[in-house]
Amino acid sequence: MLLALLWLETARAGQSLKACGHPFYPPVSWHHNNQLTGLAPAVTRQLFAELGYQVQLSADSNWKRCLLEVQQGKADIVVAAYRIRSREAYLSFSQQPIVADKVTLFVNRQQPIEYRSPEDLKGKTVGLLLGDSFGEQFDRFVEQHGLIEYVSRGHQNFAKLALGRIDYMPLGQLSGELQSLRLGFHDDVMALNTEITTEHYYLALGHHSGLQGYLPYLNQRLKQMHEDGTIQRLIQKYSFQYLNAP
Repeated sequence: MLLALLWLETARAGQSLKACGHPFYPPVSWHHNNQLTGLAPAVTRQLFAELGYQVQLSADSNWKRCLLEVQQGKADIVVAAYRIRSREAYLSFSQQPIVADKVTLFVNRQQPIEYRSPEDLKGKTVGLLLGDSFGEQFDRFVEQHGLIEYVSRGHQNFAKLALGRIDYMPLGQLSGELQSLRLGFHDDVMALNTEITTEHYYLALGHHSGLQGYLPYLNQRLKQMHEDGTIQRLIQKYSFQYLNAP
């Protein structure tokens, strides 16, 4: 295995891959100073460097366009994405997740909605980022029973929620709490103490990329990074970096 990897590194030295990711989902990934940063970009670069590739991270700050570029073969990798049926048409996912994502509802502190079951969300206005998914079951329910307002930038939903223009937004609890602090909405927005689902972020390779043969190696390495504590250390590192970046 080691000799094979050394040969691959030599053979592919200098070859470049293009990757993109969610621009508003710290600590997994976010757009800062015209570049993509976070846990998932760091892991992606490390693993593909071990395989002899350089990874160029897209500076685009549009999540829906990231997914479209990989679908069209203009980019090779999504550094982290939920695995849903519609994306499997153009993405091959790792079996080993990068991180688990506990999803809850964020609401206005002064006008919180009550949530005991999805039925409580019928007729409510939800704020979603273009391209976002929170699992097929929740997505389908919102499409059938909710009023959806889409935005292209993550901070827009926080502002609308603080002003009472939407009733709630679903978001990973850690990411939402980091963003509310960083963006200055902590006094106006809060997370309900209710988990609506736990999804997982996976490394995803475009079908056009020809990289699917590396999935066994990527799965093995992701498993090792969980077992030796690397992933948890990176979560802490990039959470701190997001909150304290200039």
